[in-house]
Amino acid sequence: MPNIFQEGAMTTGHAGQLAFERRGEGPPVVLLHGIGHDRHGWDPVTDRLTPHHELVLADLPGHGGSPLSHGGGPLGVIELTDRVERLLDELHLDSPLIAGNSLGGAIALELARRGRARGVVALAPIGFWSRLEVAYVVAALRGSRGLARLLAPLLPALVRRSVVRATMMGLYFAHPLRLSADETLRTMRAFADAPGVRAILPYSRHYLFGSGRGIDQEAITIAWGTRDLLLIGGQARRARRLLPAARHVRLAGSGHVPMSDDPAGVAGLILAQGRRKPSGRSS
Repeated sequence: MPNIFQEGAMTTGHAGQLAFERRGEGPPVVLLHGIGHDRHGWDPVTDRLTPHHELVLADLPGHGGSPLSHGGGPLGVIELTDRVERLLDELHLDSPLIAGNSLGGAIALELARRGRARGVVALAPIGFWSRLEVAYVVAALRGSRGLARLLAPLLPALVRRSVVRATMMGLYFAHPLRLSADETLRTMRAFADAPGVRAILPYSRHYLFGSGRGIDQEAITIAWGTRDLLLIGGQARRARRLLPAARHVRLAGSGHVPMSDDPAGVAGLILAQGRRKPSGRSS
């Protein structure tokens, strides 16, 4: 049974070994973050969604309020999908709309493959990369996390400088200065401290999306920021080839984490997907 607490209009708790919070009313939408982030990455978007949907924001294992608890075994995309599916079971969510960014986008697509999502919005999902592209992603993540850990004692002072925020966050956000100094500090600390990064990265780097067979592609929206400096190369093109019946969108001026770069655009994609009727067909 989920362990649940009431906080005004918000419900928080743990289910399926994942920390989560629920807010808003309406058809449910599950929001999944990327590696090194946490559910607060969706904060710029949530107020635009809660008048229309009940939101379930989850922390992935070893991120935010969720324990790692993986027993030393593999913790890649498929194992993470198992964890999120367990959360859906415990919260009695049969097939909600699911939106995910980066790693969370891949999990959302795998849940669609299992028939657990009535619709998906995947923002810059991993898994459509080449061997060279994934090597670059891993090096970039390890390098920026290592720098954040090295500078940890100095971060409260450093993030007050706009040039530092722009430099340290520019790989992930096209408009890093839209994050306040406090938001930048919290984001960097979450990235530096999350034990899930070291546990997940060695396995998620081997994940490839594979075939779109068995997925209702007309229930899928995949969006890529035009200024994504992390998932570079031909990944959007490969996604279009593997999921030709999905809706493919470019978010102009957004980076790898578009929720703060373009909250209105991201919310619009989720609301539009929520209004679409599932076709019930799989390709």
